[in-house]
Order: sequence, then C-alpha cells, then structure tokens
Amino acid sequence: MSSNDAPPGAQQWVPPHSRSIAELKEAAAGCQGCELHEPATQTVFGRGAEDARIVFVGEQPGDIEDQHGLPFVGPAGRLLREAVDDAGINPAELYITNSVKHFRFELRGRRRIHQTPGPAHITACRPWLVAEFSLLKPEMVVVLGATAAKALLGPSFRVTRSRGQLLPWPASAQHPADFPVAEIQALATIHPSAVLRADDRDAAYRGLVEDLKVAAEAVG
Repeated sequence: MSSNDAPPGAQQWVPPHSRSIAELKEAAAGCQGCELHEPATQTVFGRGAEDARIVFVGEQPGDIEDQHGLPFVGPAGRLLREAVDDAGINPAELYITNSVKHFRFELRGRRRIHQTPGPAHITACRPWLVAEFSLLKPEMVVVLGATAAKALLGPSFRVTRSRGQLLPWPASAQHPADFPVAEIQALATIHPSAVLRADDRDAAYRGLVEDLKVAAEAVG
C-alpha cells in the first residue's frame, strides 16, 4: 500500500468521549478506516467484562468470528478457553479483543484463507484498541501472537524471545501515553492458532498454559 492510498485510519469513527464498550462496539460497526471493511462480513469488536482483571489481545478475527461477529469463537478460541481453564484463570474476569477488527483473507475458490494483517491495518485499527483500553482498568494485559505484539509493544518486539516474561505496562507499550492506566503488568505469548499449527501440538499447548499461569499468578 503506497502513501497515496494509505487508509484514513479508524480515528474519525471513534466516539470522542465514549462511556462504554457497547458504545464503542456500535460505532465500530460503521468503521471504514481501512480497506478490510469492504470484503469482511462485519466488524468484530471485543467482548467480556468491562471490569476485567485480565485483557487478552489477539491478532484479528478469523472466518468463523467474521460470520458470528464475536472474537475467539472458532477453533483457536476453543483452545484458548481450554488453556485459560487449565491455567486457573476465571473466564468471568476476562476481556478479549483483537488488534485488527476486520477479517483479512484471500479467496481460494469458495474458501476464505486467513492473511496476516499488515502494518497499515494495525496502524489504522489502533485507535479502537486505544479506545478500549481507555475504558478498561485491568491488572494484566496478555498479548497473543506477533501481530498483537507489534500493535501494542512495537515492531521490534519478538514473542519467541520474550514470551512468558512479565513486563511493566504501559511502560513497555509502544507510545505508553496512549494507555493512561496505573502501572500494571503485561505478558506476551503465542497465539492459540500457533498451537493448532504446531508439529508437536501437546508441547505447544503446554507452553501456552505455562505462560498463562505466569499471568494468573501475577494477578493473584
């Protein structure tokens, strides 16, 4: 994408003084901040408790999420729910969202094949993530996978190098001023879809659970 046809970004669709996640979700339904809104079925916004102790941030909705309008309801979402349970995290204390709110895909016959969001999509959608965090006051931020890590922690962050480590939040964020919350902690781990793709799925799953246990223990 050249600078001449760069997306306008989501900012003009974000309510300036939103009072609830529901208000943000309603506004996001009309977002045209990048070209992904055109082929996608709908915007897939975050869901969960506004008073959540832990916020999970993933990559983007998949095919099933795009159809249902809810994040993490496909195979990766089912695996994440199992990992959350095995890590001893109360699902009622979670808020789950994605760094990009529309499904990016390419058609192969009738199949819609996932494509990783690019830097322009991450940048265009970032205002929604910032708006969500302006209403959420978590004790822990869990970053799932490389795309979310680029969105929140910056393009140089490597999940494979720093996964499972507690980081200061928002000090570790790219542009910490975007997240005016009390000093809490963040942790990056693999996206549950990476477990589904792994050659040794059991070992990958155990690693994800161990990372989530670190987050669970940190919030007590």
